[in-house]
Amino acid sequence: MRFVVQRVLNAEVKVEGKVCGAIDKGFLVLIGICQTDTREIADKMVRKLIGLRIFEDENGKTNLDLNSVNGELLLISQFTLYADCRKGNRPSFTRAEKPDAANELYEYIVKQCKEHILRVEQGIFGADMKVSLLNDGPFTVILDSDEIAG
Repeated sequence: MRFVVQRVLNAEVKVEGKVCGAIDKGFLVLIGICQTDTREIADKMVRKLIGLRIFEDENGKTNLDLNSVNGELLLISQFTLYADCRKGNRPSFTRAEKPDAANELYEYIVKQCKEHILRVEQGIFGADMKVSLLNDGPFTVILDSDEIAG
């Protein structure tokens, strides 16, 4: 599982020209799910995401997590995070989970995040989405379940 976490001042996602999710200060998270991912892996990733201390404290040090700053989440599914570009110029997506199973795990992640964060918004799984954001920093972190300790 991969999360691309961007610290934002605001972000929104539109489908067919209509806003379906928008946040102010918080994280825009692009979520990639592969065929070997499970709920246990999702739980580990959500714990890491919620505890990620990348907001500045009064001394300018990145010591604060989402809850410390009343931060919000915008969660977007993005199977292209599992693009394999090793051969040729056209990416392969064979490692990405099949849509039904990926959507089930994505919705599980959304539900888990809602248990910890007051405001969680989301895109529409599988839709053609237009995402806009104002990256704060910029500050972007990639969380990969293969690289995160339990």
